[in-house]
Amino acid sequence: MSSFYACIPAGGSGTRLWPLSRRDAPKFLHRLGSDERSLLQLTMARIEPLVDPAQTFIVCGGAHVAAIARQIPQLPGENFLVEPGPRNSGPAIGLAAAVIEAREPDAIIGSFPADHLISVGDAFRSAVRTAIRVAQTGKLVTLGITPTRPETGYGYIKCGPSLGIDNALEVLSFKEKPAREVAEQYVLSGEYVWNAGMFVCRARDVMDQIRQRAPELADGLMRIAKLWLTDNAAAHDLLGEIWPGLPSISFDHAVMEGAADDGRVATVPCDMGWSDIGDWDTVAEMGIAEGSRLAQPKETLLIDSPGSFATSASGRAVTVIGVPDVVVVETSTAILVARRSDAQRVKEAVEEWTSRGRDDLL
Repeated sequence: MSSFYACIPAGGSGTRLWPLSRRDAPKFLHRLGSDERSLLQLTMARIEPLVDPAQTFIVCGGAHVAAIARQIPQLPGENFLVEPGPRNSGPAIGLAAAVIEAREPDAIIGSFPADHLISVGDAFRSAVRTAIRVAQTGKLVTLGITPTRPETGYGYIKCGPSLGIDNALEVLSFKEKPAREVAEQYVLSGEYVWNAGMFVCRARDVMDQIRQRAPELADGLMRIAKLWLTDNAAAHDLLGEIWPGLPSISFDHAVMEGAADDGRVATVPCDMGWSDIGDWDTVAEMGIAEGSRLAQPKETLLIDSPGSFATSASGRAVTVIGVPDVVVVETSTAILVARRSDAQRVKEAVEEWTSRGRDDLL
């Protein structure tokens, strides 16, 4: 059986979860609910039954290396792939794939974002094990989430026939975030799953696709990976030179969509209690869901406030009485109170504080 490696992309500032998530402390470094672990620590704990920390790589910005190392000290220092700047998921996942291919071309890679929440870990691990079996046949595999509603904030994957390996299905195409009526049609058809941005593929298969579809990306990644095996410090220096010139492109656009057109992609549908924690309304919805890891933190108290969610980053007690469907977020320097229906307007607050020159709040 091929070796299994994990890649954890840990990028982005996550301003939609302001004021908890900041530039120097994105959402993956925080806990949101009753579980004391951060989203990153939950991600690491979720995959540890599948892969050793020595075979786990994190792709992150330099500003977050120290905080990540404190939260997951079991990760070897050489397994940090440090981005000089944000270039989207294509270069991030591609860098991990190139380094792993240089080490072990037939290894299977699983890419799992640092800032997603999964409440049913056993279902996740079962899906990954199936995906590994499918990836060994040469397919590029994505974990698909069984849709529970006509969501317009997620991309969709159109599924084809069974591959004869557990519940794995052929992928016919990827669909961008749809309008409401289109999303309703997708869900009613039973032919679509949500695209969760989690991938399981053989290292050389990923790199072959990048070499074919994005040669300008592949060339730089391969140069870095070749040096990584012999001189980690020099490889980071080369990364700093090459990275700014790489195309900023998502992994879906760089690899998966074209590969699906060629019949190279599969999906493993799964119901694992997944959320990408996209805004405070999503957090609140997960927080009131039975069995969710986002149950109300112990520092908060809600009385006659159905549908509401509160969290405290500083540890101070927060009490909400008689106010339904609101989110209250407490930190040491800022407090947010918003109706759940206005969760998308948090970016307005970020923009206003920016215009006032309050970089200390960002």
